[in-house]
Amino acid sequence: MSDDKGDKEEAGRTNVEHVRPKGVSDATVEALGVLSEALETVERARGHLYAFHQLTGSADLAVGTAAELLRRAGHASQADLVENEIEGRNVIPDHWTYQIVESYNATYYRPFTDVEAQVRQELASGRRHLYEAEMKQARRTRGHPAHTAGPEQG
Repeated sequence: MSDDKGDKEEAGRTNVEHVRPKGVSDATVEALGVLSEALETVERARGHLYAFHQLTGSADLAVGTAAELLRRAGHASQADLVENEIEGRNVIPDHWTYQIVESYNATYYRPFTDVEAQVRQELASGRRHLYEAEMKQARRTRGHPAHTAGPEQG
């Protein structure tokens, strides 16, 4: 049974950003959903790349500390070996990790986000997460306090 007042309150909670524009097909919403999911995967990969950058930097700092401790313990030749061969070493030819991050951002990440935004703008007025928003509407229990359409649009 539908409660008109409840339906109006629920409609006020649905953000227009997540409402399919008129004329956008199911196939288009699905394609945009897959493209959005791909972007989310790229975001995760980028996060792992930053983790790699930070972990490698932390390891390099620890290598410096280890070399210093080896020297203090009377192991100068081993300290020299660690300092000369590992500390400050490129992780791939000619690159420290920050350079890898910068290259990834410039060569892949930014173009990906730009293209995704352009496609979304051209096909769905720039609206995000249409696929997920429609899935939410289909799967929620209307009237249940933990299944609201969205935050109140105050």
